[in-house]
Amino acid sequence: QLQLVESGGGLVQPGGSLRLSCVGSGFTTPYYTIGWFRQAPGHEREEVSCMRYWGDSTFYADSVKGRFTISRDNTKNTVFLQMNSLKPEDSAVYYCAADTTGIVTQFCKDYGMDYWGKGTLVTVSS
Repeated sequence: QLQLVESGGGLVQPGGSLRLSCVGSGFTTPYYTIGWFRQAPGHEREEVSCMRYWGDSTFYADSVKGRFTISRDNTKNTVFLQMNSLKPEDSAVYYCAADTTGIVTQFCKDYGMDYWGKGTLVTVSS
């Protein structure tokens, strides 16, 4: 059974940093894409950042470019999201998700992801 477990969320002041982690287990084959999505209260879920398993392709939402960095440690089946210069509008539940089928060709779309973690809450507030 494939599982994704996020951690690292919390309360941080504006301008601060957090590092989210997503540990995957149960993968029998490499995923096609893995990434981070977020949903704030009253808002639709949106993509934040994704990366392909093969190659160096990454995606960042315009709202986080230059502030967030996605990375991974394949030896630990872990994907990270380093979030710097956090803003109150970054407050949301952050979800890790993986595409294990490759059916959806559009990069970093939530409808292309077939496995999801339960999320970790990030609150940016003074």
